[in-house]
Amino acid sequence: MMDGLGPEERLTAVEICAGAGGQSLGLHLAGFRHTLAVEIDRDAAATLERNLSRLAEKEGHEPPLVAVGDVADSSVWDPQSYTGVSLLAGGVPCPPFSIAGRQLGSSDERDLFAWAVEVAGKMNPDAVLLENVRGLSMPRFAGYRQAVLDRFAELGYRADWRLLEAKDFGVPQLRPRFILVALREEFAPYFAWPEPMPTVQTVGAALYDLMAANGWQGAEAWAKRANRVAPTVVGGSKKHGGPDLGPTRAKREWRSLGVDGLGIADAAPGPDSPADLVPKLTNQMVARIQGWAGPAYDWDFGDGRGRKTTTYRQIGNAFPPPMARAVGLAIASALRKEGHPAGDHGTRSQYSDEIYRAMREHGGYVSLAGLRRALAGTLTEEEIERRIEFLQQDFEIDVRQRGGLLTYRLGNWRAFRGQDDHARHEAFATDRLRSKIS
Repeated sequence: MMDGLGPEERLTAVEICAGAGGQSLGLHLAGFRHTLAVEIDRDAAATLERNLSRLAEKEGHEPPLVAVGDVADSSVWDPQSYTGVSLLAGGVPCPPFSIAGRQLGSSDERDLFAWAVEVAGKMNPDAVLLENVRGLSMPRFAGYRQAVLDRFAELGYRADWRLLEAKDFGVPQLRPRFILVALREEFAPYFAWPEPMPTVQTVGAALYDLMAANGWQGAEAWAKRANRVAPTVVGGSKKHGGPDLGPTRAKREWRSLGVDGLGIADAAPGPDSPADLVPKLTNQMVARIQGWAGPAYDWDFGDGRGRKTTTYRQIGNAFPPPMARAVGLAIASALRKEGHPAGDHGTRSQYSDEIYRAMREHGGYVSLAGLRRALAGTLTEEEIERRIEFLQQDFEIDVRQRGGLLTYRLGNWRAFRGQDDHARHEAFATDRLRSKIS
């Protein structure tokens, strides 16, 4: 077995679908240094490049390349040119799995999760970190998750998922994120998921100084009212209008905290504002809610350039930096083989799918009764049939009648993994897909 990295050895990272840099900053603070970041949105990429260049200049080394374009386009970057990095990380598009959307999974042309797994196979990093929305943790995507775990195992990794809450890592909002971490066999036993912080920060405590910055007399009373964490900040998409803090239900929650969620303010309330005003948040405040707080999390969004909506989307769609830092530190510790190799990462996942595994292991046509026997009767035939209906949304399932019984055979995964004939290519060629990516 090889020794882990020494404490002074640099951990390197390639980040895909990097956005404006929430995950980038968190990983930087965890000790990773980017060699490349890829992002399709030009405004977000400009923010990322500006800040990563500043950090590199401060540390006295060359800034990483920030490539702008479709991450799956071979003309934008070549994964095989970045083999052997310590970490492949990214926040691949969320709409295919979002509860607020149609949850099309593999049928959504924006889905890049399976593609990212194949990229890991080409790059051979020591670890992989991919984050997404809570929807991916639901029963609808059990087969999809299992296919990801199985493919990582074939590539020589131990992988597992965990649903983490931003509020547990010093961020004053709920923001559940579904995190996948995969590590090579030699590092996996040293990995442990980060533990929640003992205290939770409230919106009032986080934003009081910003609300009071222009002399508003109601700031102190407002902060006392805003005495809990915020609902999840919603970044929105290019298809919709200006920024606001989410759908109707979220706006009601913001209102109960004393915040007007119908838009973003240019500045904090001034001394002439009524003490009982229900203020809107500024982009600076939203960034604080997302975890950009304190000197270590200083980040320039260029908010003074008159592009409030663009800035809000960059902030609202981000992976909170403190959350990324916590997971990054856990991965860095594993790659340095710190502590005792007692962990069981990837050996028994609560997010596995026994139906998918049974059908895959069988290989041929199997009836509901046959699957029930394979599962030792832990599920009813009705439950198995429902789970197969979920699988049919992401996999080809051939159904045939044999001896008066319906039998099922698991076929190909519909997910985009880089296939030359996949519908995603046509969607991008016509710009139909680009306009849907937020």
